[in-house]
Amino acid sequence: MTTETATLAAGCFWCVEAVFDGLAGVESVESGYIGGHTANPNYREVCSGATGHAEAIRIVFDPAIISFDEVLDIFFEIHDPTQLNRQGNDVGTQYRSAIFPHSPEQEAAARAAIARAQADHAQPIVTTIEPLADWYVAEDYHQEYFEREGAANPYCQVVVAPKLAKFRKKHADRLKGVAV
Repeated sequence: MTTETATLAAGCFWCVEAVFDGLAGVESVESGYIGGHTANPNYREVCSGATGHAEAIRIVFDPAIISFDEVLDIFFEIHDPTQLNRQGNDVGTQYRSAIFPHSPEQEAAARAAIARAQADHAQPIVTTIEPLADWYVAEDYHQEYFEREGAANPYCQVVVAPKLAKFRKKHADRLKGVAV
């Protein structure tokens, strides 16, 4: 099996990770930090906005099951790419909407996906395409956060759970464990 990697930022990584974790063809999802100027940042530093990093996810996927274009279309569906440096009440550059291509082909696909997604939005899409930079894995307690802590965390119940339920209902045929 040949896999590809996608690195995406779309607000709180707990929300984004929870969506992609359940998709058929996604082998792994890792939360982390990218696009900043501080080496080895931690969550508190990133949340301050001082490091320049975005909360992001790194997805390893099987392009024979889910293409990079499909990954990008889902990315644009699950967040508001017209909000500059925020998603809902999460505000700051660490919550920006960004794509970090791993190849020139991914960069071209990202530009095409932005153009496709723009048709669904009255406001301009502000998603940036940024150079692939050093990736810093988020602390262990952020990995699989919604799966482990979602039921007990009020933020997850108000923000993540409804988004995830809506996505799973709409894309039930694309979830892991469903015959394709």
